[in-house]
Amino acid sequence: MESSPLAGWDNFYVIAGSSAAGLTGLTFIVITLAAEARRVNPNGLSIYITPTIVHFAAVLGAAAFLSMPRHTVLSVSLGCGLAGVAGLIYAGLISARMRRVFAYMPVFEDWVWHSILPGIAYGSLLAVAFLVWRWPARSMYAIAAAFVMLMISGIHNAWDIAVWNILHRGDGTPEDSGA
Repeated sequence: MESSPLAGWDNFYVIAGSSAAGLTGLTFIVITLAAEARRVNPNGLSIYITPTIVHFAAVLGAAAFLSMPRHTVLSVSLGCGLAGVAGLIYAGLISARMRRVFAYMPVFEDWVWHSILPGIAYGSLLAVAFLVWRWPARSMYAIAAAFVMLMISGIHNAWDIAVWNILHRGDGTPEDSGA
């Protein structure tokens, strides 16, 4: 009888999924507070805020999927492959949107945290879809690294959004500090 490659990873997925759910909720609170202060730019919403929610949701969904019992190498391979392909497509769409923004010119840090790191994380999940067949136990560390990378990227992006909203009006210009 074949042992599940996920044996022993239960606690990690419970912690990762719970963290992603909590971070998603906190991000919604930040968005709500920014909207009440009239500091939400619709273009920035689809390029910078929505991907943060998508990355947290990807970790939450994948953690829930991987926490289900009786996984085989095939089910882990298919799940990681689908998540990896979908994530890479989404990261590509975000990169394309970032190139078309005229109100705000993305800086290197924006590219790293909003495009490159999530792309690496989703690419890792796609790679696991193939590597899990040869190295099932070792591949679980790549999945964990991808999850942590997505969550750290999301935390950074949510923080960046919160700070930007504090310092700028909804039109992207800095707040007037004088009275």
